[in-house]
Amino acid sequence: MAALILAAWAMAGAWQEGHAESSAWSSAALDAKAVPARLRLLSGGVAASAPEALLLGLEFELLKGWKVYWRTPGDAGYPPEIDWTGSENLTAPRMRWPAPERFHVLGLETLGYRDAVLFPIEARLQDVAGPVRLRAKISYLVCDEICIPGEATLSLDIPEAGLRLGAATPQRTHIQAALARVPGDGQAAGLAIEGAEMAEDSGLLSVTVRAAAPFHAPDLYVEGPEGFFFTAPTIHFWDGKRRAIFRMDVEGGALMGSEGGAAAILGQKLRFTLVDDLGRASLRAMEAERVVVPAAASPLAGKTFIAALLLAVLGGLILNLMPCVLPVLSLKLLTIAGHGGAPRAVVRRNFLATSAGILFAFLVLATLIFFLRGAGQAVGWGFQFQAPIFLLFMLTLLTLFAANLWGLFAIRLPVGVQTFLATRGHGEGSAANFLTGIFATILATPCSAPFLGTSIGFALSRGAVEIYAVFTALGVGLALPYLAVVLFPGLASRLPKPGHWMVRLRRVLGLALLATAIWLLTVLAGEVGAEASFGVGALMAALLLAIGLGRRFPRLRRPLGGLALLFLGLALLVTLHGTAPSDAEIRARLLAEDGIWQPFDQTAIPALVADGKRVFVDVTADWCITCQANKAIVLDRGEVAEALRAEDVVAMRADWTRPDERIAAYLAQFGRFGIPFNAVYGPGAPTGIPLPELLSQKAVLDAMRRAGPKE
Repeated sequence: MAALILAAWAMAGAWQEGHAESSAWSSAALDAKAVPARLRLLSGGVAASAPEALLLGLEFELLKGWKVYWRTPGDAGYPPEIDWTGSENLTAPRMRWPAPERFHVLGLETLGYRDAVLFPIEARLQDVAGPVRLRAKISYLVCDEICIPGEATLSLDIPEAGLRLGAATPQRTHIQAALARVPGDGQAAGLAIEGAEMAEDSGLLSVTVRAAAPFHAPDLYVEGPEGFFFTAPTIHFWDGKRRAIFRMDVEGGALMGSEGGAAAILGQKLRFTLVDDLGRASLRAMEAERVVVPAAASPLAGKTFIAALLLAVLGGLILNLMPCVLPVLSLKLLTIAGHGGAPRAVVRRNFLATSAGILFAFLVLATLIFFLRGAGQAVGWGFQFQAPIFLLFMLTLLTLFAANLWGLFAIRLPVGVQTFLATRGHGEGSAANFLTGIFATILATPCSAPFLGTSIGFALSRGAVEIYAVFTALGVGLALPYLAVVLFPGLASRLPKPGHWMVRLRRVLGLALLATAIWLLTVLAGEVGAEASFGVGALMAALLLAIGLGRRFPRLRRPLGGLALLFLGLALLVTLHGTAPSDAEIRARLLAEDGIWQPFDQTAIPALVADGKRVFVDVTADWCITCQANKAIVLDRGEVAEALRAEDVVAMRADWTRPDERIAAYLAQFGRFGIPFNAVYGPGAPTGIPLPELLSQKAVLDAMRRAGPKE
């Protein structure tokens, strides 16, 4: 009886090996020295809806840490290949590739799978009623610290009974699970690849994508002509991480040592594979082919890291001369005047404190931008002026600074703190000068000096190192006048000693700060409405009055202080409940401006250009002083104003006073993350000609001429 049972078990096992849903493993066990991988064939049968379609699978089992390669392996390796010679009743077998992961080893980037993977294979039967004979010779490469090529010959015979229609076998379930990880067209996953652009000068490939739900941990793999390699991308998110731009360098092929190498990619149809949440059950993936088109001209083209830093220093230095920094001149002048006749050591210490405040503010700004970008927010230079709460904070700060300059109150540190500072420095001077540096940086952000937009665009299109380095360089540039005084303290110490003349100077400078506060009220009106802005202005005036009365009547200082806090609370409520202007109101305001401007519509530009029109785009904001200067000096006067009224010219204005993801995405296409920004489109420049931050009549007219029809 025992012999009969063993014989029956052996016969059943033999039938399963030759006729069941899987072949034998290529090896009985794994061995780190000789056999780090083993593989087998699986049969998933046929579907009831398509009895001629046979579902197969090639399963790899690898030792921990070992990997096998994707169809495009990257810098090294090669993918598995199958020779089906000897198979019967089988035609057109097609191997499908689940979404791979990216590996970094010794400076090489490769794509593949670790530990285990199952490749679905879709084939067709020549005779749906006949048995199937599978003979597969597989060549492959597996790698860990070393690489071992391998070959395996697998056999699997499937009788007619094994081709059960729609049978839910474990093997079929396993194959279908792997098939679900094969990237599709993106519709079911809510993903889309919108386009790919190549910057010819820099060889930088930019791919724009979108998702119905926010991205979590996306990656993008690019397959192109033989010999070309695409580095791991840097990613810029916006629209709550529902939109992103992937930027990557192109290496190899004609690009190595050739100025025209990017031309080999332009016009080519590349295959893009977008994945998100790889390694999780929530994996989203898609693949699509897109033709690479030329990127719009960008001032970032060809810029190296060192060049971007030098431009940042120069842009920060020029920022000292921009109109939005003029209110800070009051504090600068007061600081310098206060050091008249002071010892050189004191001058150096306090101007170093101001420089430290500037650098500290820039580092804080860089940190905010880095984390907000990581959260998918569209941020750039001056982004904080799009927040009404920040504007209220600045209004309050300017009002208090003006009151302080007028002598209505003085902020004194606790006695213990004063003693500590006095024993280690110049009393409260160092702390006050440090805060002056922070204040100068904050008020500088509504302006965009020459070279500043280029350097910031370079930083924000890359990673954390570039962001912090460029913002530090900007801080050094803005602090250079203070550092000059540190090197040559006689510039300040030779001024007249402080006296009664400084009282009059403080009053004048207080008026300058109050004028800045009034300008911020006009900016606030564009974000919360004119009525709310007027209410905040009235409450700021009441706050100033309460402070003045407290100075005049010391006995009433405590109740007046409580009243001042009440005014601040009311101003906060008014700001939070203000109503921003509607799109219809914005449109009406644009049409009222000489009647030539219409709201920005990027989707309409290609059709207008195809119709022979030239399109002038002006991206502006109420808080951008440089934008207002461009309008007053260039756009609204002279030959430029006449050119914008020409019949073949369409003038579009994009208002970025409030956050707008469409405008942020438009700027990102040009590598810009701040304003002002202007571009000209036309038959001669369908991708647009970006203009410098500070406009001139010549620059605008030259761009308009170049964008016109080619002669």
